[in-house]
Amino acid sequence: MTTTPPRSPRTLATRIRPRTWLIVGIIVAWLLAWRLLDGLWTLSLQSAEVTPLHLWLNEVNVWVSNNRDSNPVFVYLFDGIRGAVGALAGVFIALFVKTDVGLQLPEIGWLGVVALVTWVAAAVGNLRVALLTAVGFTAFGVLGLFGDAMWTFALTLTAVIISCLIGIPIGIWAGLSRRAEAVVTPVLDFMQTLPSFVYLAPLALLFLIGPPSAVIATVIYAAPPIIRLTAHGIRAGPATIGEAVDSLGANRRQRLWTTLLPLARNSIVVGLNQTVMAALSMVTIAALIAAPGLGQRVVQALQSLNVGNAFVAGLAIVVMAIVLDRVTTAASRRAEISARHSTDARRRRRVVALGAGLLVVVGAVYASRTFLWAARFPDGLSIGPWLSSVVGGATAWVQGALSILTANLKDGITIAIINPFQALLTGSPFFVVAAVILAIALIVGGVRATVVSALCLALVIAVGLWEDAMVTLGATLIATVVTMAIGIVVGVVMGRSSRVDQWLRPVLDAAQTMPAFVYLIPFLGLFGPSRFTAIVAAVIYASPVVIKIVAEGIGAVSAEAVEAAESTGASGWQTITKVQLPLAAASITLATNQGLIYVLSMVVVGGLVGGGALGYDVVAGFSQSSLFGKGLAAGVAIVLLGIMLDRITKSATQRRVTRLPGTRRARTSTAPIPAAH
Repeated sequence: MTTTPPRSPRTLATRIRPRTWLIVGIIVAWLLAWRLLDGLWTLSLQSAEVTPLHLWLNEVNVWVSNNRDSNPVFVYLFDGIRGAVGALAGVFIALFVKTDVGLQLPEIGWLGVVALVTWVAAAVGNLRVALLTAVGFTAFGVLGLFGDAMWTFALTLTAVIISCLIGIPIGIWAGLSRRAEAVVTPVLDFMQTLPSFVYLAPLALLFLIGPPSAVIATVIYAAPPIIRLTAHGIRAGPATIGEAVDSLGANRRQRLWTTLLPLARNSIVVGLNQTVMAALSMVTIAALIAAPGLGQRVVQALQSLNVGNAFVAGLAIVVMAIVLDRVTTAASRRAEISARHSTDARRRRRVVALGAGLLVVVGAVYASRTFLWAARFPDGLSIGPWLSSVVGGATAWVQGALSILTANLKDGITIAIINPFQALLTGSPFFVVAAVILAIALIVGGVRATVVSALCLALVIAVGLWEDAMVTLGATLIATVVTMAIGIVVGVVMGRSSRVDQWLRPVLDAAQTMPAFVYLIPFLGLFGPSRFTAIVAAVIYASPVVIKIVAEGIGAVSAEAVEAAESTGASGWQTITKVQLPLAAASITLATNQGLIYVLSMVVVGGLVGGGALGYDVVAGFSQSSLFGKGLAAGVAIVLLGIMLDRITKSATQRRVTRLPGTRRARTSTAPIPAAH
């Protein structure tokens, strides 16, 4: 059998070089135009200044507020949805958080809550995750945040249940029908491109603020993973099994329930894992529309620059993320193991063990409804205030002791890189910047990407936030460049070494479980509120997904191509730069796409810690009614930037997807890459 030799690296470089030089020429021309026309036609807008569109949106907000109780659309549609969601959330709020009567404690007490969730973890997972769950939920009380944690848990659980009730049927439909798939896929792509911030303002307008609105926003954000993976599981079933079932005379419904759904069970549970993590992330961010819980604690601490309180609340969010991730991951593995190795004897032993555990749960609930110490977590066991004080003191010491290092690093990079690039984007005439972006879009992504980009840029101008959009774009591009540098270096090492892959992949998987808010806390303590803080947090937030995609691409390069390069005397560096990186170009381009979307979502969240620009506009719109229209317009501008960046990089990825000789199937990861936040 002959092996097709890999395409010459020199040929690849020659094919790419003209485009590279063309882009360099465009950038040089841009710099010259900036020098000649600096400060002209920049479409600048002050932070407190608004446009006629923003004023009109303010009037819409006032009209909605004044007519909500009389307009039938709101009374029967939006208020009806809000009421139904609130009723379901109310069940879990009463069960886990507080009732409306008496001492307003959980219906089953803190001890009953811990016992119940531990039993559920054992039922869907195993003894190890059950123990982790018990320790994690007890830790919420030890941190002094049991009530806040249960608010977050109740809202997350409500959103996940609704997401599954909506998402699984849609996923089944998309898995069975190619026409349905063609309709659903673009909608899911659009939903997963949007940063989480942009859901909040329009939903607050339609559904008011509070827990029901937070749940609705979370459902919209968290449903795509369960839909996608359910559809994938239905489509991935072996055709031979379906044909065998059909030959036995089964109808479509019987084929679905007896064959397709059991085969798709593992994929559906993996989708549930991704939906749970997305829901937790969104519920914390929904604190901006008055969702109670840990997210509200973090927002309040960030706004007051109280790093100690932010750390304690962030630690509780991390604990909840780890517990929910481990439980749903264990459920996925159990679904696969049960399908292959389950026996009657094992099932009987498991039923007996779970029955005994259920008796313990009943005893814990009885104790919680009888004794106050079991109903309300004892205040004497809380170390939250002490830990907050310790972290606050340590932060103050670090800021003082390392102020020269951190201040010099922040100021040096801000002065040398961030400020000049921002000045280039905001100081150049808007039509020059637009022309540069469109020219690069044409070279990198093609005509279709250029048309989409032109439409997005025109709409950014129309919403009146060109300068803020350019500041956000500048921070996004800087953070993406750093992220890609880290991702390529670490991804190459992972792709070339299975030992490094085995050691580093669990760390990356764990990093991807943490909500965006958590990444702001340590860097706020180190660098204070600034654009630099938002950029660093965005780099750390986006790096795991980029590293994993690059590692998959490097690992997918065939051993024959690597051996052929090494047999000619190529060094390790030459093998990487002349063979593996060129052959992994499609994966690197895909990593750039995902990195941009992740970075954009985090840069926007960085508006809470001095990131400014569109993120600040959104936050200001929530807190000041006079700026509501501007905040809503900022959300639209964020969407437009996300669509433009996604379309350009996705088109570039599709161009690369033409399979190069010397590739093989990429190694599969046990933890699929989640949707962009």
